[in-house]
Amino acid sequence: MSEPLIGVTTYLNRARWGVWDMEAALLPAAYPRLVREGGGLAVMLPPDGPAAAAAVVARLDGLVVAGGADVEPVRYGAEPDPRTGPPARERDAWELALIGAALASGTPLLGICRGMQLLNVALGGTLVQHLDGHAEAVGVIGRHAVKPVPGTLYASLVPGLAEVPTYHHQAVDRLGAGLTASAHAEDGTVEAVELAAPAWALGVQWHPEMGEDTRVMRGLINAAAAAAAART
Repeated sequence: MSEPLIGVTTYLNRARWGVWDMEAALLPAAYPRLVREGGGLAVMLPPDGPAAAAAVVARLDGLVVAGGADVEPVRYGAEPDPRTGPPARERDAWELALIGAALASGTPLLGICRGMQLLNVALGGTLVQHLDGHAEAVGVIGRHAVKPVPGTLYASLVPGLAEVPTYHHQAVDRLGAGLTASAHAEDGTVEAVELAAPAWALGVQWHPEMGEDTRVMRGLINAAAAAAAART
C-alpha cells in the first residue's frame, strides 16, 4: 500500500529569495520532514477559496493545519486584545473551510498550535488571547512538560509525561462543541484537544515538527492509512 497523502496548510507571506521579492506560500521544512518521518507523503495547501476546500480534502488521506498567525478574534466573537497579532484572514477562511470539510468527510485531522486553536474556534470555542510562560523569547522555541488525560486518544499515542517544543502566547479558553481536553501543561493550560471516536481529530498546542518525537504524527498517518484502506 502507498504512503498516505497528507495535506499541510501554509503561510501566505511576502518573501525574498534570489532576485525575487513577492508573495509566497511558505511552510517550514520541518513539517514535511515530520510527515515523511511518520510514514506519509506531504503536499502543501496554500490558501485558496473556501469553496475549493471539500474538493481538496477529498483527494487527501489526512490533513495537518499548521501553526502560524493568531486567529482573528472576530471569528470567536471577541474584541482584539492589544497583544493579539495582525490577522491572516485568507488563512482563517481557508483553514476553517478545510477543517469543516475534514470533519464532514471523516478525514483524519491534526491541528498544530494555531491549528489546534482554529479547530476549537471552528466548533464554537473561544481563545485566551494572551498568556505568559509558553514562549521563551521572540523567535526562540522553548520546552515544557505536557501531561496526558488517561483514556484519551492523545494518551494512547503518548501515555506519559512528555517534554514538548513550545512557542505560543494564546490558548484554548472555552472548549468547542464535542471537544475534550486531552493534555495539560503544569499551569493547567489545555495542551491537546480531541473529538470522540469514531472521528480522528486531534489538536496539540505545541510544535511536534520542532522536536524528535514522531508519535503524534505517526498516529495521524496510521489513521489516514486505515481510512484510505476502508475506502478501497
